[in-house]
Amino acid sequence: MFLDKFQTAIGEVDALGKESNRLTQDAVLGRVENLHDVMIAAEKAKIAMNLTLEVRGKVLEAYKEIMRMNF
Repeated sequence: MFLDKFQTAIGEVDALGKESNRLTQDAVLGRVENLHDVMIAAEKAKIAMNLTLEVRGKVLEAYKEIMRMNF
């Protein structure tokens, strides 16, 4: 259940990154009318990636803590 949600979230982060890259490339080639859209897409991708890394770090910390417990 958690793994499925996490994999879905990673897929969404990947899609945001790809969209940001596509818009950036379009901006470089002069095919974008509104540069704000490019900047917004880049920030969305950055924030999503940072959040994903934070969640991953917390999951790893929790796993390590569980492994240190003596039952």
